[in-house]
Amino acid sequence: MKIAIVVQRYGADINGGAEQHARYVAEHLAPHVKVEVLTTCAHRDYISWKNGYPPGRDTVHGIPVHRFPVSVERDPIEFGKWSKKVFAERHSLGDELAWLESEGPASPALIEHIKAHEADYDFFIFFSFRYHHSYHGCRAVASKAILVPTAERDSALGLGIYPPIFRGVRAFMYNSLEERALIHGVSNNQSVPGVVVGVGSEIPERSNGSRFRQKFDMRDRFAIYVGRIDENKGCAELFSFFEHYSASLVDGMHLVLVGTPHIPIPKHPRIHHLGFLEDQDKYDAMAAAELLIMPSYLESLSMVALEAWAMGKPVLANAKCDVLQGQCIRSNAGLFYANYAEFAETMRAIDTTPSLQAALGGNGRAFFERNYAWPVIEKKYVDMLNQLSKESAPRKMEPAPGWFTRRRKSQPPADDVVRKLPSGAYKEPVKAEGKRQKAEEGPRVVETRRDFRPPQRPVEQPRRPEQQRRPDQPRPQQQRPQQAQRPQHPQPRTEGVKPRPEGDRQRDHRRGRPHRRGRRPGGGGPR
Repeated sequence: MKIAIVVQRYGADINGGAEQHARYVAEHLAPHVKVEVLTTCAHRDYISWKNGYPPGRDTVHGIPVHRFPVSVERDPIEFGKWSKKVFAERHSLGDELAWLESEGPASPALIEHIKAHEADYDFFIFFSFRYHHSYHGCRAVASKAILVPTAERDSALGLGIYPPIFRGVRAFMYNSLEERALIHGVSNNQSVPGVVVGVGSEIPERSNGSRFRQKFDMRDRFAIYVGRIDENKGCAELFSFFEHYSASLVDGMHLVLVGTPHIPIPKHPRIHHLGFLEDQDKYDAMAAAELLIMPSYLESLSMVALEAWAMGKPVLANAKCDVLQGQCIRSNAGLFYANYAEFAETMRAIDTTPSLQAALGGNGRAFFERNYAWPVIEKKYVDMLNQLSKESAPRKMEPAPGWFTRRRKSQPPADDVVRKLPSGAYKEPVKAEGKRQKAEEGPRVVETRRDFRPPQRPVEQPRRPEQQRRPDQPRPQQQRPQQAQRPQHPQPRTEGVKPRPEGDRQRDHRRGRPHRRGRRPGGGGPR
């Protein structure tokens, strides 16, 4: 079996994100199937996507790589103009396609190669739904397209050009349950085969925290952040929270930052920026840390969090990220915060409770081994490839919009679409109403609807002539259903009370007003 991995850029020195995810998958699938990579010439600059690699054939860690030039570099002003139009205003599908071209990296040569060599590959695995190569590539080879969407709760997910793609590909390899819920919510593609698989991590067999402390002269206890130091990653909020938290402590935890900065880093005695580190130094730093902080608002799957759990470290995550919150809950290996008060309390709990820190770390290691060890990941990919190879494509891609359809302003603002999608950590839907829940799930909370009415008492049916009672016949004793024992009320005093005439109506002694036969004192009948 021959597989093509299609991704926006590819290289051994490109760390993080979908690009590193694609490289890991390519290298771990290579022992099972024949793998080649199709990508652009874009290198480090992900803002403009300018060509950094030469076009043609290359080899990265033994994997053949075919690179194709980016036709036009991204113009941030042009891209911002189209983003504002399609995210915040009513627009057309043509506007969305213009946005896609302006986002880049657009490489018509890559798409032409995919079309021309479709027969050379059994399947194409496309990474990141939002980019030019995935949209046009999936349309070109829909019957062989497997999509790794790496979708987050961002505005691009609400664009109208993507649901037909989600419904038309052969299969999905999702990163998380939350990501799958988003894709299902926006496209109703539950019939498309898909599995939640994620990605493993390349952790060295031997990482040494003491080696890191000695090399970087770090003697204090510290939390670590690894990744792009950017406002979109929640770093500005993290700096504000950490400075406020440190001001309340005489001797507290430090914060170590590993990554390239895109915003100013505060000059603070407990904040240490180490810049970009080689893998060995990075993992040594994580081994020395007390916990990992993940302040990001949007993630499809945090590889750094998985690496921390694999190394037995607890994670403190931003609760605004559905995926991170869901992973913390399912693993029982992390805490999360939604504001400063929660940040301070969760930091203090981990910092001052070694037993909690050890328990979270142990749970994280077990969670990683159970779900994200490479043998588990590889098996899910190979099983999906084998399953699809035995089946014919059950559906066709919906046709691309025509000339008139592309120009009709029928698309709502993408932000409005995203706001209506499922939010929060993923919860399994209730399969059947009225079934007894498991004991560990706790009692079910029943929400009272506004249109709720109490059940009506059955109407007494008229008796047949032979069942009618004669006036001189005593009333038969009716059998009432057995009810829970009620508290006994004191009986009214009857001494010296004159008997009432036979025709006088009975009275409700609790409320002092008459009641009619067939209606209990205190109500309960239809009104």
